[in-house]
Amino acid sequence: MKATLVIAGATSLGLAWISGLTGSGSFAGHMAAHMTVVAIAAPLLAIGVANTRFDPVTIAPLLFAAIPASMVELLTVWAWHAPVLHHAARHRLDMFVFEQASFLGAGLYLWLSLTGGKEQRRLAHRGSGIIALVLTFAHMTLLGALLSLTPRPLYHSAADDVAALTDQQLGGAIMLVVSALVYIGGGVWLGASLLKDPRPVVRPA
Repeated sequence: MKATLVIAGATSLGLAWISGLTGSGSFAGHMAAHMTVVAIAAPLLAIGVANTRFDPVTIAPLLFAAIPASMVELLTVWAWHAPVLHHAARHRLDMFVFEQASFLGAGLYLWLSLTGGKEQRRLAHRGSGIIALVLTFAHMTLLGALLSLTPRPLYHSAADDVAALTDQQLGGAIMLVVSALVYIGGGVWLGASLLKDPRPVVRPA
């Protein structure tokens, strides 16, 4: 099961990066690749390596706190959607690689903080994990809404402003839908496990 998740995560990651490098240059396509990396590949890879010998949380659990990890992802996502950085990532291979590595690193950091480490640690931190996912959903929704509702294009991804605005709005809609499915779904999953577990949650000293 773990190996299957890692393979699925690596496959989705490869598809996202190939589409990002060979796509038509549309903003919506770039957004689809971005959301695949942070919201599909990253959780699959993190869950796949969690509580295995490859799990970094078992080595340094204090470095993997869910809420700070969600703040790292917030800064990463919003920074790369600043027009100047987004334009650089769309037109320079080195910046594209840096951008995608940043997305993957931030996504893995968040999801490993939620799912990694020994069982006692995971049980003790489910509440903060739920908060982290809600915060992530909130900032993704805010950015998606900004991209969908702004009256002018922030990124020039097409020959004219009308087409560029439509492309941008579609990209924002992709962010909204994927964020709702993944981050709210993850929060519900953590909440359900918290309600089902009859054992008291004891934070390690």
